[in-house]
This record gives sequence, structure tokens and C-alpha cells, in this order.
Amino acid sequence: MRIVQEIVGKEVLDSSAVVIGKVRDVEVNFMTNEIEAFIVGKGGISEGLGLSKGETIVPYDMISKIGDKILLKSRDEGTSYEF
Repeated sequence: MRIVQEIVGKEVLDSSAVVIGKVRDVEVNFMTNEIEAFIVGKGGISEGLGLSKGETIVPYDMISKIGDKILLKSRDEGTSYEF
């Protein structure tokens, strides 16, 4: 899926523009062809060396915008989340 290739590697930012990590993988529902969630790596030097396995699953409904970076919705937009 071409869209998945474009998303993997993008930085994910919270609503305060703090980097959460980078997209490692995308969960897709192949029955509906819809993205369900992003698997986000925590980042840092240990991840670059393959030592860190810290991942966060970000449901697609928590995404506010996708561009050069992925921006999460703020708490004011009715979504509650913690990292």
C-alpha cells in the first residue's frame, strides 16, 4: 500500500508540538481499506541502535493532521491520551 510507505518514518507530534516518536508501522483493516492505528517508536539513540522496543499504538481517530509530520489532536478536541 503506497500510502503506508509514505507514512512510515514520519515524526509524530502531540498538540504542543513535542515529538512523541516516529511511525514504525501502520495497522490497516484490509476488509475496509482503512487505517486503524499507527505504531510509533519512542525514538532516541537506543532505538536507532535497535535496542529500544518501546512502542505506542496511536488510534487513527487521535490524528488531527498528516503532512510532513503527524499532529495529534489536543485534549480540547475531546480525545484523551497519555504517553
